[in-house]
Amino acid sequence: MTLKPEQSEDSEEANARLGGRYAGTKIGIDVGGTFTDFVVARDGEPPRIHKTLSTPDDPSLAVIEGLAQIAASLQPPQSLAEFARSIATIVHGTTVTTNATLTSTGAKCALLTTEGMRDTLEMRRGIREEQYNNRYTNVKPLVPRSRRAGIAGRLDRDGRELGPLDTAAVEQALAGWRAEGVQAVAVCFMNAYANPAHEQAAAAIVRRELPHAYLSVSTEVLPSIRFYERVSTTALNAYVGPRLEHYLEQLVQRLGDAGFGGLLLIMQSNGGVISPQAAREKAALTLLSGPAGGPGAGLFYAAALGQDRCITTDMGGTSFEASVAVGAPMVKNDGDIARHRIALPMLDIHTIGAGGGSIGWLDEGGLLRMGPQSAGADPGPACYGRGGRLPTTTDANVVLGYLDPEFFAGGQMRLDVAAARRAIEEHIAMPMGLSIEQAAAGMYRVACNNMAQGVREVTIKRGFDPREFPLIPGGGAGPIHGCLICSELEIPLQIVPREASVLCAFGMLMCELRHDYVRTFVARLENLDWPRLETLAAAMAAEGAQALADERIPAARRRFELRLDCRYIKQYHEVSVPVAAAAMRSHDAAAIARAFHAEHLRLYGYSLEAEGSPVEIINVRLQAIGATDRPAYRSDKRAGTAVESALKGRRAIYLPERNAFGEVPVHDGHRLRCGHRVAGPALIEQRTTAIVVSDGYDCVVDALGSFVLYAKGREDLVAACLRDEEVAA
Repeated sequence: MTLKPEQSEDSEEANARLGGRYAGTKIGIDVGGTFTDFVVARDGEPPRIHKTLSTPDDPSLAVIEGLAQIAASLQPPQSLAEFARSIATIVHGTTVTTNATLTSTGAKCALLTTEGMRDTLEMRRGIREEQYNNRYTNVKPLVPRSRRAGIAGRLDRDGRELGPLDTAAVEQALAGWRAEGVQAVAVCFMNAYANPAHEQAAAAIVRRELPHAYLSVSTEVLPSIRFYERVSTTALNAYVGPRLEHYLEQLVQRLGDAGFGGLLLIMQSNGGVISPQAAREKAALTLLSGPAGGPGAGLFYAAALGQDRCITTDMGGTSFEASVAVGAPMVKNDGDIARHRIALPMLDIHTIGAGGGSIGWLDEGGLLRMGPQSAGADPGPACYGRGGRLPTTTDANVVLGYLDPEFFAGGQMRLDVAAARRAIEEHIAMPMGLSIEQAAAGMYRVACNNMAQGVREVTIKRGFDPREFPLIPGGGAGPIHGCLICSELEIPLQIVPREASVLCAFGMLMCELRHDYVRTFVARLENLDWPRLETLAAAMAAEGAQALADERIPAARRRFELRLDCRYIKQYHEVSVPVAAAAMRSHDAAAIARAFHAEHLRLYGYSLEAEGSPVEIINVRLQAIGATDRPAYRSDKRAGTAVESALKGRRAIYLPERNAFGEVPVHDGHRLRCGHRVAGPALIEQRTTAIVVSDGYDCVVDALGSFVLYAKGREDLVAACLRDEEVAA
């Protein structure tokens, strides 16, 4: 299935302008489990939106197919080669590494570690994830015990050698793995963060004995304290490395064959971009690569209303992601992927199985559940008419009237309403003794409740009040569910960008080059060795500057951000706090302590500042950032016509506040302009998404063309959009 490119400005004249001069084009591409999203951007022009079904067996095929379809849609049409030659930059987010981890289809890998530490992947940190569940089983390690070798040789915590590395044992282990067909080798020794000599020696042997194997060395991936986190991250990097390397080779080859000679950048989990070569070397940096573009895009749209914070969601065909941003996207230094620990900086994004393809089912107690199983792209929801027979969220949305079966994908794909009704009736309605409409409404409510809980995970559990943030729903199905999520969480403001269906791909075009560095530095804040800290920070900055220089980023466009991981003495966990340049210059330990106490209070609800508890530094973190050119986004023109000019008709839809169906006006979202107001309840339709304006909300279009939904009576939230007296109501 292919969706024709959508433009924010609907006119033949605009289409001709875009087709005639595409030099300097930037394209954001987000490869998802169901759809591959494209955003084509050029300064001063409306973004073009394109979607095509993903090709899971070879994701690069969907990328090339999508580019060819965009080229053919231009006026006049272009060949793929002509279009590819005119592209200056492609920013690409991929789910290759994520899917390999989730589906346990990564590489056959092995692990070299310190003698006596062979079982660290099972032992973890000695804490059971569900302490009171006696039937809870441990996650299956990425590297089986038979392919883990304990090597003699030991360093102490200061990096002094207590015993030499047994190189003969390394060679013996590699000989066995060579016969076994091992594809990747992870190397992680105790205390290597303090002295990488043993790891470097083992890595040299691996390169000599297994030259074609993917090599993952802990001091190159994560040179910091905490052995389990380091060995898990290193093993995870080895597990997904060959898959990403193969995919990038295919992608680069196919793009080159198509005529692309511009800059290719890969989205990473920390919200920045890196070169394909850097991504190959540290494949784990691309875990959660796809949704990482969302928070930055959310801040861009929120800024149009004078907001510096937002909650961003992305509802795709398979999953639902939620994140929060305050001034900048929130970053965490560790997390879990399919219960496997990873300790690399990544955006704080919470993912649940709640997409448009999430399947509705009844549990053993007869309760209605939605997901996490998904119909995906093949066969997809029952209403797609591609062989799916199980009821999904999309099927419920069709039955509830939120999706026009004749206008789905701009009318290019007709939805089978009868198939959706049959699936819901057979699997949900009849077993529960409900009508089809009641069952669909229940599916819709459960799906929204699941998503609201996902938002709670990144707000309330992080010390934020969701009522203080505008919600920015992304993904093709996100704006259908936004109002009910907002009602559940008492959020009064919602911003739906015109590019909501490809929000993450749009956000990728606004990302900067980012390189993260971490070094362990254990010291009490009260008697800090400032010269040693400054020397370490300067060395990390020099390493980052060299990486940016290799990527041809001039010195004027580089900047560096320093953070310290701190904790109270003997505490189990650390809190990462930013350190201002002024505090470093003046050796202001008190300012760092205040920042730590405040962040600890926000995260955990208490601090020990009053007790005078000593603060200890564990790690120094530095991020090297290279500014990139961002496409200029042209403001929308003020409406010169009445809102009725965008009225398409009326349709009966399910109104959650009334728990009943009611007829509402349906507006063409492409014809609504800045200042137009739509009173709820109503529907706003675009080719790639539909927006439900429920009973409790009204809508106004802002200067970026976004649809701003606000709680009735709260015009103060959108005063800037309503200020112009010439706007037609």
